[in-house]
Amino acid sequence: MLDSILATLTPAALGRATLMLVGFIATLFVLTKIVPGPKHEGATLRDGTKRTYKLNGLAIWLLVTAGIGVATVAFGFSLAPVARHFWPLLVVANVFAFSGTVLLWLLARRKGLGKDRGALAGMFYGAELNPTWWGVDLKMFSYKPSLIGLGVINASFAYLQYETHGTVSQPMLLFQAFYFIYLTNYFQFEYGMLFTWDIIAENFGWMLVWGDYVLVPFFYCIGGWVMVSRLEPLPAPAAVGLCVMFLCGLWMFRGANEQKHRYKRDPKARIWGKPAETIGGKLLVSGFWGIGRHLNYTGEITVYLSWTLLTGFQSPWPWLLPAWLISLLTHRAWRDDCRCREKYGPLWDQYCQRARFRMLPFIY
Repeated sequence: MLDSILATLTPAALGRATLMLVGFIATLFVLTKIVPGPKHEGATLRDGTKRTYKLNGLAIWLLVTAGIGVATVAFGFSLAPVARHFWPLLVVANVFAFSGTVLLWLLARRKGLGKDRGALAGMFYGAELNPTWWGVDLKMFSYKPSLIGLGVINASFAYLQYETHGTVSQPMLLFQAFYFIYLTNYFQFEYGMLFTWDIIAENFGWMLVWGDYVLVPFFYCIGGWVMVSRLEPLPAPAAVGLCVMFLCGLWMFRGANEQKHRYKRDPKARIWGKPAETIGGKLLVSGFWGIGRHLNYTGEITVYLSWTLLTGFQSPWPWLLPAWLISLLTHRAWRDDCRCREKYGPLWDQYCQRARFRMLPFIY
């Protein structure tokens, strides 16, 4: 396997991959500048300031998707070269992430930031909270090449399957549909990102840069490799069951997050048809938050399990994604509980009596 990967890393392939990646990111950056979108004020940042963001991610995602579709039908455009250049693209993305991290650190140091840390720690964690370029918040922008890039790479596997086998199988169609719905839903609620810990408190360093430009687009698509050769249709009950599983997981994941954001914007909001109920006016116990303390994590894991189950059990590689996510989110749920107990004290103990489990009833 290693030999076949190394064989793809020719100078010509790396050159084409560089043009693909840089052209893709540059196109998204230009679209971010020129495509209109609603303005939203973000949360109070760690430094006490607030920013107003133009949220045009949904418009750009749909524009890119429609553009690819029209080019495919009208001009025979194919994304299969993206899949064929996967490993060169991965190498180039790593180079981009590392060089971008160094550049961000140097620019921050020129502003007098990050002097409390050494060079390596400063580059790893970042030296500036929200760097901007040409009026674009780079941290918020990076979610676009990250997630739209994931969508493009996933779609390239469908093109590759068609060019290799002359068909796009039923499991592949479901795989593409799940990802398209998930990504569309993400950008539909893009404003929720403005209230995440990454945006509010984390400096923009290697940890976030590498995650955005390498980890998400190149690891989250891992199941696509198996889907290329998965031609047999799923039995109807299995297909319907996975669709239900995916939609229920997405409802739980997005619904829980949306309830929290809605309450933060308006404490008088109605959740599941009733006025929002809280403990001490601080801890929401309506909707999903009155059932479990981190059902948003449970829903996200369910989503990932549903599209991994589409790949079957012929290869262990796709299962690395849900395994990694389960370990990440179970630890995050424990970490969040510790932070909340420290922040809210006895109120948190009262909340835990109401929402008795973190993610799974009677288990965790």
